[in-house]
Amino acid sequence: MMPLLATVVGVTGLSIGSFLNVVVWRVPRGVSIVRPASACPGCGAEIRARDNVPVLSWLLLGRRCRECRTAISARYPLVEAVTAIAFVVVALVFAPSILEATDPSSVVAASLVLAAYLALAAISIALSAIDLELRRLPNPIVLTGFIAGVALLVPALLIETRYDLLVSAGLGAAASFAFYLALALIGRGGMGMGDVKLAGVLGLYLGALGWAPLVVGVAAAFAVGAVAGVITLIVRRSVKDRSLPFGPWMFLGAWVGIFGGDAIAAGYLRFVGLG
Repeated sequence: MMPLLATVVGVTGLSIGSFLNVVVWRVPRGVSIVRPASACPGCGAEIRARDNVPVLSWLLLGRRCRECRTAISARYPLVEAVTAIAFVVVALVFAPSILEATDPSSVVAASLVLAAYLALAAISIALSAIDLELRRLPNPIVLTGFIAGVALLVPALLIETRYDLLVSAGLGAAASFAFYLALALIGRGGMGMGDVKLAGVLGLYLGALGWAPLVVGVAAAFAVGAVAGVITLIVRRSVKDRSLPFGPWMFLGAWVGIFGGDAIAAGYLRFVGLG
């Protein structure tokens, strides 16, 4: 059952990834994600359905527009492939709870949780791509992540009567937002308000899994960001602007907390003699 589910989720991820490419290009520029139809930025020719198959079309077209031969950025198939892989990984982690559920209400709750973290995966990829390119975290996408979290996780936790996780989710969102806001105010420009808003969203998703994922997820973002910063300083010695957007590292840290927060926290406590 799991191989079939992973295949279905992976194919769905490819399609979602294709849509995310539209989001990444249009949302920061204030263009509708519905109209007009996707077109080549070089010649304006509308992209045909046969040329819009995720990853495969890019390869078959030789990485160029069919009409004008303008080069097509590798970002497009990369976003599609990464989304598919991310969806499969999320499904492998959260889908077993659906298969192991013993009553209809538990199936519904587990399905809502899976949908929530699939949504977070899609939002992680879209916002990371935008932040790396434009140093921005657009409010519409951040807000979408928050709405998806509330709409999917809150009912799931209520169904399972996990009021403790409802509390940690709410406090996680508020505490993460407050913590990043303090950093933004103290740092005077070192942390943007987009990062602050995103912190609240990630705090919700992390807190819905418990306190350990929340603490590990927040801490991991700074650890990963510090490593990335050091590497950037080494690689970009001759570049004047060696700053990095922090959004991608916030997401990476959050996923460390989601996938390994409990194990990492338990290992740390054993290491310091408290476990």
